[in-house]
Amino acid sequence: MSQNIYDNPGFFEGYAQLPRSQQGLAGAPEWPALQAMLPTLAGKRVLDLGCGYGWFCRAARELGAADVVGIDLSAKMLARAAELTRDEAIRYRQGDLDGLALSDEPFDLIYSSLALHYLPEVAPLFAEIHRALVAGGSLVFSVEHPIFTCLQPQGWLVDGEGRRSWPVNGYQAEGKRISNWLADGVIKYHRTLGTYLNALIAAGFEIRRVEEWGPTAAQIAANPALAEEAERPMLLLVSVQKPLA
Repeated sequence: MSQNIYDNPGFFEGYAQLPRSQQGLAGAPEWPALQAMLPTLAGKRVLDLGCGYGWFCRAARELGAADVVGIDLSAKMLARAAELTRDEAIRYRQGDLDGLALSDEPFDLIYSSLALHYLPEVAPLFAEIHRALVAGGSLVFSVEHPIFTCLQPQGWLVDGEGRRSWPVNGYQAEGKRISNWLADGVIKYHRTLGTYLNALIAAGFEIRRVEEWGPTAAQIAANPALAEEAERPMLLLVSVQKPLA
């Protein structure tokens, strides 16, 4: 079972202060790149894994989706999603993505934002997602980039001339990593880029696009704090498709 850190009161309160919590997708600088990976959603059935506040669920409806389901482990996140949603075509339910079993009603798009790095294994979920998609259906997701999940806990290294670098901590050593982000003892799982992509290939997906996301010059100009994200890729964005035949 996944760690349910989002129901930790301190973590939840800290998360609620983040721009992506207060502003929704507009507060997520990677959203334009993710949105560009989406298929046309008009009339489609969509599933959001790790839906959080339900920002993407509501956006999918605005983009024309006919029916949207959001799944999240956190009761606190789902309660907030319900407060923000006034749409009978969006349904939320609680569920653990680790060992998730989906219904036999197929989806056209399965989406996940910054959730899969909390899972000890991704191969079983990718196989279940492949089974649950229609032929030609898409999986689009983001995770913390493997370069980011294997960073040394002390963060930047600074040399004698003040130059900074990101130290890599055992990139090939996959497994549990503990961080103190918003709360102590947050469990995430490091896996290499190859492990993500090969698990998708093994599940039967065709890879459509892979982006090691970094902010654009325009984004940095508008928000100088994003300049740090140009030093190393923080996020990995992936779009794959279930073959038509």
